[in-house]
Amino acid sequence: MTRWVQWSSLGLSLLAVALAAYLTLTHYTDPTALACPDSGVVNCTLVTTSSWSVVLGVPVAVLGLVWATAMSVLTVPAAWASGSPWVERLRTALAGVGAAMVLYLVYVELFRVGAICLWCTGVHVTAVALFAVILAARTARPEHAS
Repeated sequence: MTRWVQWSSLGLSLLAVALAAYLTLTHYTDPTALACPDSGVVNCTLVTTSSWSVVLGVPVAVLGLVWATAMSVLTVPAAWASGSPWVERLRTALAGVGAAMVLYLVYVELFRVGAICLWCTGVHVTAVALFAVILAARTARPEHAS
């Protein structure tokens, strides 16, 4: 696996951890602490405190933090070097779940809440970029000899 894939996937995963950790912290402490406008279309507080910000009693920020942490474990250089097919499948599947969740959350922001959260958008962009890097790695690697 090329170094750019290893380091960019790990960097994106760790960025997602940092963003999701900040969103989780503000969820449990002070949602208005988000450095984000709170009026008009860009309104982080409205998004992060809406009824849509919790799924089955679990804050979306916590789900994002768990996902980003798992992706960080699956994108360390040792995980890439392992060559294990289950690690590769799990890494790809979780990245796909993250990208699919982004589609759902952007829909919710735009059509249910009516506002955009810049911090959330940071996680969304990171998740989609991570999915793209992992897909690029899968398509660029030579097929294993049988």
